[in-house]
Amino acid sequence: MTPNRDTTEDGTRNKVEFWLLTHGAPAWRWVQSRPKLERFVNAKLIDSAVSKAPARPYRLSTLAPYASWSSLTDRTYNSRQLPPAPGPPPAPDPVTVASLFLREGETATCPKSTVLFAYFAQWFTDGFLRSKRPDPDGPSKFRDLTRNQSNPDVDLTQLYGVTQAMSTQLRARHGGLLKSIEIDGEEFPALLCDDGGERKPEFSAIEVLGFGHLDDDVEARRALFAMGSDAGNSHIGYAMINVLFLREHNRLARGLSLEHPSWDDDRLFETARSILTVLLIKLTIEEYINHIAPYAFQFRFEPESFWKAQWYRPNWVAVEFNLLYRWHSLIPSRLRVDGQDLTIEQTVFANRLLTARGLGPLFEDASNQRAGKVGLLNTDKWFHERTSIPSIHQSRSLKLGSYNDYRDDCSYPRVKRFEQISSDPRVIERLRKVYDDDVDAIEFYAGIFAEDSRPNSVLPSLLGRMVGVHAFSQLMTNPLLAPSVWKKAGDREDTFSAWGLREIETTGSLSQLLHRNLPGSDRYSVRLTREGWRPE
Repeated sequence: MTPNRDTTEDGTRNKVEFWLLTHGAPAWRWVQSRPKLERFVNAKLIDSAVSKAPARPYRLSTLAPYASWSSLTDRTYNSRQLPPAPGPPPAPDPVTVASLFLREGETATCPKSTVLFAYFAQWFTDGFLRSKRPDPDGPSKFRDLTRNQSNPDVDLTQLYGVTQAMSTQLRARHGGLLKSIEIDGEEFPALLCDDGGERKPEFSAIEVLGFGHLDDDVEARRALFAMGSDAGNSHIGYAMINVLFLREHNRLARGLSLEHPSWDDDRLFETARSILTVLLIKLTIEEYINHIAPYAFQFRFEPESFWKAQWYRPNWVAVEFNLLYRWHSLIPSRLRVDGQDLTIEQTVFANRLLTARGLGPLFEDASNQRAGKVGLLNTDKWFHERTSIPSIHQSRSLKLGSYNDYRDDCSYPRVKRFEQISSDPRVIERLRKVYDDDVDAIEFYAGIFAEDSRPNSVLPSLLGRMVGVHAFSQLMTNPLLAPSVWKKAGDREDTFSAWGLREIETTGSLSQLLHRNLPGSDRYSVRLTREGWRPE
C-alpha cells in the first residue's frame, strides 16, 4: 500500500476528482461500453486535464524576461509556463541539491511499471525535447536549455532526423523506404561506419553523441546504426525502439506501394511517415498515458473532440516540460538482458547485444523487469553525474519559480509543511536540511520529484498534472490532426490513404506493432505495466 501523506493541502476539489476517477471501475466500464457517452466523457476529462494550468500561448519564452514579437514567435526558444523568479538564485549549492537525487543502496522499484516503459519514455521525449548541444569549444559543458533543436511537434525526429539533410541521407530513395540491412533474418538500420570504424560518406550529416569516445573501440563503431537522433545509439533501450519504428515505416511503405503502384518514392515516404506519426500519437495516448494515469477511465485517441477547445493552439514546448521529463530514476542499476544482469554502462553503445539477442527477446526482457520508482534518492550514479547536477544548473540559469509557485499555477494549494510533500522520513529529513527548514525555498526541479507517487500511478501529483497539461495539448494539436487534414474523408485519404487509415484504426498496442514486424510466429511479452499488477 502507498504510505499515508498529509493531504490537507491537496485541495478539496482535487481530492474529490481523484477519488471519483480512481473508484467505481464497473461504472467507468459501463461508460466506456457506450461509444457516444465515452466520447463525451473522454473529451471532458482530457479538456479538464489540460485546463488545470493556463493555456498556451504563454506570454514569455526563454529568449528574454519580457514579451516581444520575437519571444512570441521564435519557437527555437522554449516557452515558459511562469516568468523568471525575482531576486537572487536559491541558496543551496547545486551539488548539494543534486545529492537529493542520488540512489542510495538498491533500486527502489515501481510497483506498476516495467523497464520497457522507461525505455519508451526516454525514446519518445527525445523526439521533441532536444536541448541545444554544448559547443565543444564553448565556455559551458551543459546543454543550452533555452533553445530547442527539434520541431516542438511529435514528428519522429528520432527516426527521420532533425534536419532535411539527415532525412535525405537516411532514405533508401526507392519505394519510400528507409535504408536498412538484414542481420540473421531481421531488419535493422543501415550501419553508420565501414569495417575500419570510419563514418561512411553517405552518412556525413548523421551525428552520434559520444562518437569521439569510441576512437579506440573499432568494434563498437562498426556496430553503430545510422539513426535520426544523435542519441539513437547511446542506449540499448533507445536503439531497440528505433529499430521497431524503422521496421514499421518500411512495412507501411511496402504496403502503400502495393496499394498505389503509381506513387513515386517521395509520396510513399511522406505518407508512411504521416501514418506512423499518427500511430505513435495514438499509442502514446491509449497505452503510454493510460499506463501513467491512475484512473479507471481509459483515455481514447479522438482528435476531433478538441478542435474548438480553448487550448487548441500551435504547439510550443515549455522549458518546464523539458525539465520535468527527466525520469532517470526509472532505470534500475542493473538491467537484465538474456539472463544477465548488466550495469547501465554495459548497455551503452550495445547494438551488438541487440543484433545478437533479437528484437522480440529484448522487448520481453524489458517487459519482465520492474522499472525504478520516479522520485528522489533513486537515480543511479551513472545518470546522476550526467543529469542531476546539470539539471539544477539549467533550472537556476532560467530563474524558474519555486515548487510552490508551480503548485499554485497548476491548481494545487501551496504546501505549508514538509509532511504534505512526502511520507518518506528520509526525503523529509533531506529536504529540511538542504532548504534550511523552509518549505517555500524548495526549487521546482527538486520539489516535483520529492512528492509521493499517487496511488496506482507512476508519477507524483504535481509532476503527473503537468505531464497531463503539456502532453495532451501537445499531442492533440499535431498538424496531422488539424481539422483541414483529419476531418473530411477525402482529405484524410489523400493524406494517409484509405489503407493507411485502416492501419491507424486497427492498431492499438506496442505488442501489435512489434509482432507484425518480427520474423516467424514466436510470441513475446510486451508490457508497460508489470504482469500481475492490480490497482490498490
